[in-house]
Amino acid sequence: MAIKVAFLGVGRMGQAAIRAVLESKDLQIVAAFDTANIGQYVGALGAGQETGIKIDDPSNLKEILDKTKTDVVVDFTTAKACVQNSKTVGELGIPMVVGTTGFTENQIQKLKYNLSNTGLVLSPNMSVGVNVFWQLVGEAASKLPDYDIEVIETHHRFKKDAPSGTAKKAVEVIKDAVGEIKPVNGRSGDSLRQKGDVGIHSIRAGDIVGEHTVMFSSIGERFEIKHIAHSRDSFASGIPQAIRFIKDQKGFFDMWDVLELR
Repeated sequence: MAIKVAFLGVGRMGQAAIRAVLESKDLQIVAAFDTANIGQYVGALGAGQETGIKIDDPSNLKEILDKTKTDVVVDFTTAKACVQNSKTVGELGIPMVVGTTGFTENQIQKLKYNLSNTGLVLSPNMSVGVNVFWQLVGEAASKLPDYDIEVIETHHRFKKDAPSGTAKKAVEVIKDAVGEIKPVNGRSGDSLRQKGDVGIHSIRAGDIVGEHTVMFSSIGERFEIKHIAHSRDSFASGIPQAIRFIKDQKGFFDMWDVLELR
């Protein structure tokens, strides 16, 4: 029997995630919610094929999730909306896969609390390639703790949050590998590099889908670990695996758990 999936958020990333799910025969989309395009069919928004599912108002979330007997909810909304909706989802005992970014630490704790009786996969990037990228960054940082490390992320002009969730996760991985660091968001004026600094630089231009580079540099040499996304579909490549993983799980997980990268 197919796993029944509902989507919260049908923007650029939500549509990419929907396409990934539609390619999986063991997954079935049963509902979609967004504050825009209410009443339109999901397929009409670039899902690639007709689904027969109309976008509904999030105010009807509880009623429709209950009616459709949804197994897993996938969220690509905003941090604020995700936390609010997770309360309803958690009360129904439905696990979530969350690819939304821009959370504060307090919001993450609220999200975990709301879903404490069910399961949660939370990751700022569901791409299989990006998760391997993070793993490689961590391995390199652990072997080169005295190298200067800089993180550069580049995205389209419409991206709201900076640094990107993927860049923040890279910094988190570096910290786990080398210990105490000091993230520095860009530089200006008198800003001589200090021991432990990890620079984070955000570029917003044109229609760039997403590029992330971690630079390791010492006197006389430099090497870089880079991930380039050619389409948003790559960011959603791990969504089907995450859905299958979390369906019958309880607890908090990330994509490294899903992909068995630990």
